[in-house]
Amino acid sequence: MAQKDALMDFDEALRLYEPVLGFEVHVELATKTKMFSDAPNFFGGEPNTNVTPVDLGLPGSLPVVNAQAVRYSIQLGLALGCSIAESSRFARKNYYYPDNPKNYQISQYDEPIAYEGEVEVELADGTIFTVPIERAHMEEDAGKLTHVGGATGRIQGAEYSLVDYNRAGVPLVEIVTKPIFGAEERAPELGAAYVQVIRDLVRALGVSEARMERGNLRCDANISLRPRGQEKLGTRTETKNVNSFRAVERAIRYEIQRQAAILAAGGSITQETRHWHEDTGRTSAGRPKSDADDYRYFPEPDLLPVVPDPAVIEELRASLPEAPVARRRRLKGDWGFTDLEFQDVVNGGLLDELEGTVAAGAAPQAARKWWTGEISRVANTRDAAPGDLVSPQHVAELIALVESGDLTDRLARQVLEGVIAGEGSPSQVVESRGLKVVSDDSALTAAVDQALAAQPDVLAKIKDGKVQAAGAIIGAVMKAMQGQADAARVRELVLERAQQS
Repeated sequence: MAQKDALMDFDEALRLYEPVLGFEVHVELATKTKMFSDAPNFFGGEPNTNVTPVDLGLPGSLPVVNAQAVRYSIQLGLALGCSIAESSRFARKNYYYPDNPKNYQISQYDEPIAYEGEVEVELADGTIFTVPIERAHMEEDAGKLTHVGGATGRIQGAEYSLVDYNRAGVPLVEIVTKPIFGAEERAPELGAAYVQVIRDLVRALGVSEARMERGNLRCDANISLRPRGQEKLGTRTETKNVNSFRAVERAIRYEIQRQAAILAAGGSITQETRHWHEDTGRTSAGRPKSDADDYRYFPEPDLLPVVPDPAVIEELRASLPEAPVARRRRLKGDWGFTDLEFQDVVNGGLLDELEGTVAAGAAPQAARKWWTGEISRVANTRDAAPGDLVSPQHVAELIALVESGDLTDRLARQVLEGVIAGEGSPSQVVESRGLKVVSDDSALTAAVDQALAAQPDVLAKIKDGKVQAAGAIIGAVMKAMQGQADAARVRELVLERAQQS
């Protein structure tokens, strides 16, 4: 096991050093085909089936640019406040790695599709932070390695590795920020919030599913420290492919503490990639970080420059959705949520689901309760996204059945289980499973009379005015009715029948 890094107290690290951040967020585009081939682009296929000779880098195969990927890239660049280049060019980024079959990646280097933008990020307390964007460029994704053997699933300790080229050639936009100054103690929070904004933005645009757990959206976090009062930037590390908001926050905090301890002890920071380990909450060294010259970029000879039609750019600009910060403020006000309630929704990545449920007629608080509660609980047990289990329309229907008195919360959870299992809509599950609340007073009265007769001592207490004793009778009735009764109505009948007996 690798030796643990020495860490400095976070507050002490910030007293001595200024953190400087930078982010590279990779967004996989949800096109039907890949960036430079007609291979299908979807998640979850059998390994090495979504491939063509272009994706495998076979001799004689030639790339063709995906026009939809270019449109999506322009949309994203515009949403980031960027200028769109009149002409941009693809380049070859040369490096060897087993998941890169051509031994080079087709990317953009000095002529990106979008450049010079900024995006507003709102922190939990409402503070607005403006993050400067240097560029957003198009490229293709690499394949995926699966390391077999060992305890962690990582290359360290693995017996061998398998490569799946299904992801090779998937369209990407890489969003690169300029150095970010002034975040100070809020640097970890800012990192997580920035990635959330990018996720919300690309989903609103409809250009990516942005599923971090699937790798649709990945963040490389660059962190460096410089002594207070020094102008020269410190040496940065790049923590690669951090795949959750919480992990981004934790990785930034860890690197600040780790680098501060090294610098304070008189050491120097190695410019390198780092790997984030969710299980241990720390980073480990990857490889020395290459500078641009090491990649030997040169223009891609098989592709012409991309020259977008100005009319298309303006068409895409006119179709841009509401900015994420403005949308969040509007929804929070419309729904009447407290800061904590709204943050729970944001942290769960449930804004779209909640908005759809409210639009389908549900009350905001009821929608929040179901999405952040039972649905998220089931999703966690299945390692799935809540929105993949059930639709906003079905959740709204479920809530309506509860509010109409046709279902109790307990029955509604059983109905939700049926919906998730694919048994149909909530109404169909209620019908097929026979889960509707019994509203026939004659049936309830018979059950109440039977329960009172079975517990005469409890009946006596109720008649003496000890109404809290009614709980035992209510419980017996609910059990007899298999939970398909309104507890409030059962209580009314218990008190009524007890006084009449």
